[in-house]
Amino acid sequence: MTLDESIRAVQAKLGVDVDGKPGPQTWAAIYAAIVGKKPVAEVRKKADELIVTGGKVDDRSEKVIATLHERVRPYGRALVQNAMDKGITIKLISGLRSYEEQAALYAKGRTTPGPRVTNAPPGFSNHNFGLAFDIGVFQGTKYLPDSPLYKTVGAIGMELGLEWGGNWKTIQDQPHFQLRPDWAQNMTERVMLAELRNRKTAGEDAFV
Repeated sequence: MTLDESIRAVQAKLGVDVDGKPGPQTWAAIYAAIVGKKPVAEVRKKADELIVTGGKVDDRSEKVIATLHERVRPYGRALVQNAMDKGITIKLISGLRSYEEQAALYAKGRTTPGPRVTNAPPGFSNHNFGLAFDIGVFQGTKYLPDSPLYKTVGAIGMELGLEWGGNWKTIQDQPHFQLRPDWAQNMTERVMLAELRNRKTAGEDAFV
């Protein structure tokens, strides 16, 4: 099945205009069908029911999953599995980053060549604490850096209780997903990251 045929099949199933073009109407319907409007507690409970903690996924994803906080690992596996159930092949391609690695990314487009890829300096990214991962969509063995399927995977991730970078207001990062600790549910991102930095310095767990 081609990508165009896949999109048309999804549109037909959702009852929106079948034109093969994933516009706002299609994505709104996908989000409503998969996510809806649910309180955080209900979404998290649903995620706990959906997550399969024992089954491993592909080797590339597992290498990334191994770098994540143990509380985040099953969410990475569940996202791969749930996407696969909907005919979408994804793999985790980035997980934990050291402060040094974050500094190198932050320098791009500022003090080193290339476009800006992040607004987060060291200690200001969930990747630095093992709470975030990036995925890639694949068609067979071919990596697709740009695909409308990232939006579908975004909706699947939100259904699991993950935050999705495609919802960000500044640099939208559709491959990015992160898990917010329960203690930070009512905090701003800035306040949460400050607490995470403090916990890292003190050698404390990010979720306890």
